[in-house]
Amino acid sequence: MDTHAALYEQGKARLDALRQFAPRQQQSLIEKMQQHGISRRDFMKWSAMVTSMLALPLPFSSLVAEAAELADRVPLIWLHMAECTGCSESLIRTDTPNLDSLIFDHISLEYHETLMAAAGWQAEENLENALETYKGRYLLAVEGAIPTANNGSFLTVGCKGHTGLEIIKHAAEGAAAIISVGTCAAFGGVQAAYPNPTGAKGVHEVVSKPVINLGGCPPSEKNIVGTLMYFIMFGKLPALDMFNRPKWAYGARVHDNCERRGRFDAGEFVEEFGDHGAKEGYCLYKVGCKGPYTYNNCPTERFNHHTSWPVLAGHGCMGCSEPNFWDDMADFEKPLGRQLLHGLDATADTIGAVILGATVVGIGAHAVASIFAKPLEE
Repeated sequence: MDTHAALYEQGKARLDALRQFAPRQQQSLIEKMQQHGISRRDFMKWSAMVTSMLALPLPFSSLVAEAAELADRVPLIWLHMAECTGCSESLIRTDTPNLDSLIFDHISLEYHETLMAAAGWQAEENLENALETYKGRYLLAVEGAIPTANNGSFLTVGCKGHTGLEIIKHAAEGAAAIISVGTCAAFGGVQAAYPNPTGAKGVHEVVSKPVINLGGCPPSEKNIVGTLMYFIMFGKLPALDMFNRPKWAYGARVHDNCERRGRFDAGEFVEEFGDHGAKEGYCLYKVGCKGPYTYNNCPTERFNHHTSWPVLAGHGCMGCSEPNFWDDMADFEKPLGRQLLHGLDATADTIGAVILGATVVGIGAHAVASIFAKPLEE
C-alpha cells in the first residue's frame, strides 16, 4: 500500500512537471475526442482499462487520464530500421479512430518516417533538430533490427547515407528512455534468423542504455500505448522480465489465458487443419501452437479493436514475442515438445515445466499424456 502511495505521488509530481511545458498540439485531447464522437465517459472507461492493464490500483485511473491529456508534452522520436513497418501499422490501422490511435496522434511525434510529410534533406533536418532541441527528455521508439555486419553498411538511411547503426547510437545518447517496438527491434526478429548475413541485432545489443522490449510481430496497440502511458506518468521504466519486457504485458503464458485451454485439458486436439477438431475449436498444440512457451497478453488484449488473434482465427501461436523465435520455434506447424524432448512426447504443460520450470497444471494432465503415447505422424 505504501509502495502504491509513493508511486502515486511520484506520478503526480511527474505530471505537474509536464504541465510546465507548453502544449505542442493546437487541439487538446478532449477537443479531438469530441470531434470523433468519443465521450468523456468513454475516456474514463478507457483510463480505467489501461490502469487495470498496467496492474495498477483503480485510483491511478485519474493519473492515466491526466497523462493522456498531457501526452503532447512528451517528445517522441520514432526510428525505422530493418523492418516491414508492421508495428506502426498495428497502431495506426484502425477502421475508425479509437482512443489508442488518438493518444498516439496527440503525442508530440517529432519524427516518424512513415507518417511525416517531410522527405530528403528536410526530414534529416527535422531529426537533427529534434535530437538537439529535446536532448535528455525525448522518448525514443525504434522499429526494426539493427544490421551490424560490415560496420552496419547493410542499412543506410536518408540523403546523408548514415547507417542505421550510427543513427541509433547517436539517438540513444540523448534519449530519456528507449522502447524497442516489435520483435525485430527487441531481439532481431526474422532479420536475425540463421544465417543472419547482415548481423542483425536487437537495439539493446548495440546501445549502452536500458531498453524496454515490446516483443511481438507485431505487438498489440495496447502494449505500445500502455508503455507510452507508463513513461508519461512516471518518467521511468515499468517492472521488466528477464528479457526486458514489461511484466504487465508479458507476465503470463499465452497457453494459460487461451480460450482453447479447456480443450487442451479435456484432451481435444486438432490433428490436422480442416478436420472436425479444427471446426469445433479444439486445441492447436498438435499442429504447432507455441502458446505453452510464449509470454504475451494476446489472448486477453487481441488485435483490431479487441476483435481476434491468431489462435481464435484458427492458427497456433508462433511464439513471435520470444527471442530467436524464427529459429527456436520452427517448424511452426509441428509440436515443439518433440524436438526438445528428443522424440518423447508429453503434455504441453509438462514440456513447459521441463523448459521453463513451470508448475504442471491442467485438470486433465494425466489423461492428455495418454493421447501423446504414440508418435505424431510426420
